[in-house]
Amino acid sequence: MPLKLVIFYLIISISLMASCSHTLAEISSCMRKTTSIASASIELFNTHSLSSWPKLIFSVSILSHSYHAVTPQSIYGEFNQPQPRLLQLLEACSRVRSLDATKCLHALTITMDYNSAQPIYLNNNIMSFYASLGELLVARKVFKEMPQRNVVSYNTMIGAYSRDGNVREAWELFFEMRGCEFGPTQFTFGGLLSCTSLDLCRGYQLQALILKNGLFYADAISGTALLGLLGRHGCVDELLRVFDDMPRKSLVTWNSIISLVGLHGFFEESMFLFRELMRGEAALSECSFMGVLSGFVWERDLEVGEQIHGLVIKNGLDYQVPVANSLINMYVKCSSIFLAEKMFEGLPVRDVVSWNTIIGALAKGERPSNALELFLKMSEDEIFPNQTTFVSVVNSFTSLGIPLYGEFIHAKIIKNNFESDVFVGSALVNFYAKCDKLEDAHHCFDEIFVKNVVSWNALIVGYSNKFSPISVSLLQEMLRLGYHPDEFSFSAVLKSSLVLELQQLHCLVIRMGYHQNEYVLNSLITSYARNGLLSDALTFVTASNTALSVVSSNVIAGVYNRTGQYHKTQELFTLLEEPDIVSWNILIAACARNGDYQELFELFKHMQMAQIYPDNYTFVSLLSVCAKLCNLALGGSIHGLIIKTNFKCCDTFVCNVLVDMYGKCGSVESSVKIFSEIMDKNLISWTALISALGLHGYVHEALKMFTEMELLGFKPDGVAFIAALSACRHGGLVKEGMELFGRMKRSCEVEPEMDHYHCVVDLLARYGHLKEAEQLIGSMPFPPNALIWRSFLEGCNRVRAVEDQAVEHVNLELVQ
Repeated sequence: MPLKLVIFYLIISISLMASCSHTLAEISSCMRKTTSIASASIELFNTHSLSSWPKLIFSVSILSHSYHAVTPQSIYGEFNQPQPRLLQLLEACSRVRSLDATKCLHALTITMDYNSAQPIYLNNNIMSFYASLGELLVARKVFKEMPQRNVVSYNTMIGAYSRDGNVREAWELFFEMRGCEFGPTQFTFGGLLSCTSLDLCRGYQLQALILKNGLFYADAISGTALLGLLGRHGCVDELLRVFDDMPRKSLVTWNSIISLVGLHGFFEESMFLFRELMRGEAALSECSFMGVLSGFVWERDLEVGEQIHGLVIKNGLDYQVPVANSLINMYVKCSSIFLAEKMFEGLPVRDVVSWNTIIGALAKGERPSNALELFLKMSEDEIFPNQTTFVSVVNSFTSLGIPLYGEFIHAKIIKNNFESDVFVGSALVNFYAKCDKLEDAHHCFDEIFVKNVVSWNALIVGYSNKFSPISVSLLQEMLRLGYHPDEFSFSAVLKSSLVLELQQLHCLVIRMGYHQNEYVLNSLITSYARNGLLSDALTFVTASNTALSVVSSNVIAGVYNRTGQYHKTQELFTLLEEPDIVSWNILIAACARNGDYQELFELFKHMQMAQIYPDNYTFVSLLSVCAKLCNLALGGSIHGLIIKTNFKCCDTFVCNVLVDMYGKCGSVESSVKIFSEIMDKNLISWTALISALGLHGYVHEALKMFTEMELLGFKPDGVAFIAALSACRHGGLVKEGMELFGRMKRSCEVEPEMDHYHCVVDLLARYGHLKEAEQLIGSMPFPPNALIWRSFLEGCNRVRAVEDQAVEHVNLELVQ
């Protein structure tokens, strides 16, 4: 006999003999049964593991306490009267919620004589314990082996399967229960209706049975569970109707209806119900406040949210962690991150939900780097991060685009064994894909144990953004493995598809019923236009039986602009009932390209009257027109409007256009000033300033800027070389211009185009280097255009005029 079994046997035997005086035969009989208990219980422990000793001692203490309190006759005798000590034993197991303790109790009940109804009560509790510990198979086995069952037995198993989401098993047990002529109670219906996978059809059948059995009017349990079912399926009208018809409403009922209505976006109705609950003088619970706070989603709700916060403090619930978490979440949703942080910092006790809420808010806000700081502080509260924590932190670095920090968090994820989790893994795939590390993204994707559509989409989008054909292969693999692509899958693949793939994907989209999806439709139109199939893209206008949405109309209008059909853009705009900012921007851009400048500013005036606030693209179109008109006053007015209304619009994109506009309008000082204020300069910023300086004769300053730009690591492109060559042309720097032209292909790998040849030919011809200009024209890899010949001929005329003037001057001197 193993050593542990001997010790286990001796401890229980000694405790029994010490607890009561019995005859030798009684003690011997009791010890035989004790041996069987010990044999059944000792199998739970690993004989080679020291960690099993605490479990062993705990089991002994429970059984010893039971035998110490209850005599052998009371345990193995009649159970007609409830045994207080046995109830204490059951209560002890319910408090501990230990699988080992439940198995010990189960072993004890197996040795009992089933000569009364009491074992039903015991087995029902044991089933409940197993079910609460997630051991559904063991609970079902106990249920099957019960010699007798009652309504509670069925309710226990039905509730266990419902909580597990196994509606099929729960439904079968419900029919078996009715077949055994057990009448369902409110707890039966409450368990079934709480199953998350229960469909509405079965739910309405249960509702009819509830009404038939009179349980709807008996108490609030069945009605409250029915509210939960209707709320999960979004049937808000039926939800409110059932609530109004309920004759009995408990506090749980009120909390449920307030929470469900708020979660579906009916904030006013949720607040109305909360006020009705308060008028009933009911004692508000934590769930009452958690329910009403779940409906706060807009910034305009902040004032009411602060009033609820005051009411929480008045009721003394402000330090209850679940309520405090709901308050933090409310402030986050109402766009008050400052108050959320203040609330978080003031909590004496915080759980992982508190940390996740504030970290998630910072990750999505304007300070995503602060999410890492809070993440590192979690260990100070001895709070261990979970999947939600890591997803929020990874998303923060995805928006920042800092691979190093992301890799640090990835190491933490591996250390905590979360790399195979579908949510954490999908976030990592998205992070590496957006950092252009597709191999790492693919590796993280392979590590996910059970993938979902989001995981596939994250990887497909990564390859699609690089226009890689692998994105199409991933979609094919996704279909082969039985995953159902959604609108995001198709939209991502369409972005990188070629003509043949596009037509096949279009067929697949129609076959899977996504051709009416607005998101996919817009991607199809864009993809056809990008592949040069403009006529196919425009057929969506005539093929649609209904009016196109605003987004689809915007995509079509963009195609019209690309093909120069600006009048079609205007016609399409007139058909829109509620054009958005993108619609206005496309129409303004169409007017700018078509030269309808007066109409453009009229449109801008109407746009402001319609309370559509201009964004960066609006101002870029307006400033570009000002540059074309060389209207400094108008351009300055637009600049002033930007500063006055929305200074955030003055980003690098807009500032580049401002530098160009001021340069072309003659205010080179303003160009230099705007350039110096740009925090994040790019190649376009430098090119615009070089062009402005060169245009106004600051040739040496322009070339100095060009050199400084290269020293800072910006590689000049063709446009930058045109700006520098134009500056040399305006300043007569032939030598410097020829050096720049030579460096284009040699050092910067920029192939000279027609505009570059025109600048150099004009530079040479203008300053009398006709022979070099003629040689350059002869060496061009393509035929010169009219501008090049014009510049060369003008140079010839200029040289001839100079020579004629010189001859006249000589003749005049000779005559004299």
